[in-house]
Amino acid sequence: MNKTLALTHHLSRFVTDHKLRLVENVLQQRTRHLTIMLEDIFQSHNASAVIRSCECFGIQDLHIVEQNNRFHANTDIALGASKWLDIQKHETTSKGIQRLKQQGYRIVAATLHDASMPIQELEIDQKTAVCFGTELSGLSEEAHQQADCFVKIPMYGFTQSFNISVSVALMLFSLTEKLRASKINWHLTDAEKEVIKLNWLTKIVPHGALLKTEFFNTYDKN
Repeated sequence: MNKTLALTHHLSRFVTDHKLRLVENVLQQRTRHLTIMLEDIFQSHNASAVIRSCECFGIQDLHIVEQNNRFHANTDIALGASKWLDIQKHETTSKGIQRLKQQGYRIVAATLHDASMPIQELEIDQKTAVCFGTELSGLSEEAHQQADCFVKIPMYGFTQSFNISVSVALMLFSLTEKLRASKINWHLTDAEKEVIKLNWLTKIVPHGALLKTEFFNTYDKN
């Protein structure tokens, strides 16, 4: 048994069977086939609502660009959702998009561009990262230039604009429903599940981080 599996087994002893089953069930629904990138979101309640939506729809990774604005989560709105996600921060839009492309993602810009297609028409046969811009000005020109395609949510009123957290939730609902109904292998790999499960158990178990350190110290001596 490798070190990670041994530690996971050790921490599992401190968790109820019910909670362990819940962890396993949630892991089975997690995906990295879809991800979200937020560019310079400055309103904490919107950022926090996005975190909560990503967690609820089974998205494991959230990418944050902090080129001009620092990302701040409001714990009352996020309801602890951030501890179940892997939040990756980037200094610039260019670096964020480059990292996503290196990971095999197609870059999709959520924007009211003339060439934007309705979200329902977006094909998700390959890994897809949907990028959202600031509340006032939307995505930067840089993000538009580096995007592979544009999408929008069809709207039929005068306002022609959703709050960003609502936009993310609506798009995720559409995309995850399509993904789960498809034959695409969107699940996490066994190796990814192993790492994430250990991370979650460390946060669930009281003094989990301390137990983890003590375990590794003992394991390495043996």
